[in-house]
Parts: sequence; structure tokens; C-alpha cells
Amino acid sequence: MARVTAAGALALTLPLAMTACSDKATGGSGATGAGGVKQGTGVTDDKISIGVQTDMTGVYAPLGKSLTQAQKMYVDQVNAEGGICGRTLELVVRDHGYDVQKAVASYGELESSVIGLAQFVGSPMVTALGERITSDKMFVIPNAWATTLLGNEYIQVTGTTYDIDMINALDFLTEEKGVKKGDKVGHVYFEGDYGESALAGSKHAAKELGLTIVEQKIKATDNDMSAQVSALQSAGVSAILMSAGPMQSASLAGVARSKGVTAPIVASNSGFSPQLLKTPAAPALLKGFYLASAGAPISSDLEKIKQLAADYEEKYPGQPLDNAVVNGYTSAVIFGDALTKACQAKDLTREGLIKAHRSTTAYDDGYGTPMDFSKVNEPGTRKTYILRADAKATGGLVVERDATASKIAEAYQVPAGK
Repeated sequence: MARVTAAGALALTLPLAMTACSDKATGGSGATGAGGVKQGTGVTDDKISIGVQTDMTGVYAPLGKSLTQAQKMYVDQVNAEGGICGRTLELVVRDHGYDVQKAVASYGELESSVIGLAQFVGSPMVTALGERITSDKMFVIPNAWATTLLGNEYIQVTGTTYDIDMINALDFLTEEKGVKKGDKVGHVYFEGDYGESALAGSKHAAKELGLTIVEQKIKATDNDMSAQVSALQSAGVSAILMSAGPMQSASLAGVARSKGVTAPIVASNSGFSPQLLKTPAAPALLKGFYLASAGAPISSDLEKIKQLAADYEEKYPGQPLDNAVVNGYTSAVIFGDALTKACQAKDLTREGLIKAHRSTTAYDDGYGTPMDFSKVNEPGTRKTYILRADAKATGGLVVERDATASKIAEAYQVPAGK
């Protein structure tokens, strides 16, 4: 079994005999290799190298750790069963610390040694590298869901985009939580691609439903939501949408409940961490706090997710079981399935990999999120789960409403990426 490369020991080292050989060995020119398979960058006769651009030391470090450990587990499992296309998989990890410049630098290190990126945390980082990703024909699965990432053949936004989630969240609030025509709904959101994408969805749905959005834009460094809650309370909102990070969600819920604001809160999928339920914010988060997400939670009773949770707990005892485990693992599965399909076509070049991936129109791996990968200007699905905070549940979330695409979400014209 090939050793999975850990963060901090990341240089891709080839045996001396390989470096002295032709492009057939390095896979650099699209020459034909073992099994009569055409192979390109990151592929040799016995190995496929897959890149990861993650956050192990920045604001999303807990997320990055879970994502990466889940993908390492996938690689180990695949290698134990003989690899893909007769080749073992190697994960080559870089930590950008949620810093654009570091991400650009580490991408330069990975570009010449991997076939693609099965994880790339942060829409600002992916956006900054969009042109290089295109020119390099690098298949990238971002762990970000801004609409600005759509429109690039080589970038696959899995699941929904933030705007779709907010449209479906407002459908949930009007259908099940008493929000009605003429009401005001608050939306607290990060400045930048993430928040602006989510806001576009809430404003569109509000127009269709006869609601008014009360906007509260914040910075990623804003952790105290007291001013925002006061403004929303004064406006008399019937519900609150939250498109920020876990710390901001915790502050919002805590301040709102302490001020007697009982309005339901629905956060975008990056707005929760199960660790919050072990903090003083827990009681507030257990009172009408929901998450909009394309992915089923780690607490799901789907057989594949139950097995994933058991495998992860065995491999990483004591580590948090959160939704990032599901996201990381399923992204690796999607990448691996594309490699398998490319192998069947005998083309393990970057062009062969993206062609194999984009030929998939009806993808269902049993993890709860069927997707269509053939549409470059569309997210993989328009269905959103509504999850509810639950201290007793694995990962701190349970399904409140199964994955649903509202009529507004189905008819919505998703903006093309930049």
C-alpha cells in the first residue's frame, strides 16, 4: 500500500531510476503506460498522485482536518483493495492556512506533480487561481459553494451553491415555520463571494414570496453579533438567515435568545460546527437553529454514511465526527470514480479525467446527494437538506427536512461564474 503523504512532509519524491527514465515513466507527455493506458501529469505505471489544498492552521482548520483525514482514509481503503487502474493512490497535501498568497504558492508546487485536486478549501483561493486551473486543465473539487466558481469546465461545485440553499431555506421557513407574505427576514452575511452568493438567493426568493430582506453585512473578523441582533430585533424580523462562520452563528444565536428573539435561524452550510454544542452557546443553538446543506449529515441512517462514520471512528478514535467527514470522503469518492471511468477509456491524462467526469449526467453514490456533473454552469444539484442542531446526534445535526428543491429553486437562473 502506498503511504499517504501527511501535511508537513509533502515533497513528491520519485526513485532515481524513474527520474532518469523517459516520459513514459513520469507520465509527463501523455505517453502510453502500464495496461495500455495513456497517462499524464501525476500518473506513473504504478501510482496516481492527487493534490489537496486545505486549511490546517487558519480559520477553517477543524474543517480542513476532518476533510483531509476522511480523504486519507479513502485512499487507504482503495489502496488496500488494489488501487485504481492497477496503480496505488497518493494524497499530496498542502496547508494554505486560508491565505490566498499561500494557496497560490502551494498550487505552483502541486501543478507539476498531481493529476488534479480532490479538495480545495476556500472560494477566494480557488477564484484567484481560476485562470491557471483552466490553462493547466486541472480537475478541482472545491470545498466552497459560491456561484463565482461555476462556469469553469475544470472546477466541479458539488452539491448546491449558497444561493440555492438560501432559496430553499426561505421555502422551508414559509412552508413550515410560519413566515408569511409581508414579513421581514434578516440576513447576516460575510462580505465577499460566499456572503454575496447567499444574499443573491435570499433576495430572489424574498421577491418571489413577498418578503423583505433586512441585510446585515459583516467581516470575517466580526465575532460579536450584538449590533446585528439589535438591528434585526428593531426591524421586527420573523426569521434570520446566517451566511458566515460557526463563531458568528454561535454569537448570533446566543445574543438573539438572550434578548428574547425567538425567530428561527437558518445558517448556510459553513455556519456550524458540532464543537459549538460544548460551549456556552449550546442552549441557544438548540432553540430553533437550522443548517441548509446539500449533504446528508453524519448522523444519517443511510447505510453508506453509517459505515463511513464507523470506519472513521475506528481509524481516528476520539476525533470529531462532523459533516466535513462526509464532504471530504464523498469528494474523494467522486474523484476516484472519475479516475476509474478515465481508466476504462484508457486515458489517465488531465484531459481524459475531466472528460470522464463531465460525461456523468446521473451520479448517485448512495450518500444522499444525487448529482449531474455534465452542466458546467450549474451546481451538481438544487436539492437542500434542512438540518437541526441536536446535542444527542452524532455531529450535532439531524435531518429536519429531507433534501428538497423548491419550485423557486428549480426555476432560478443561477448566475454564471466570473
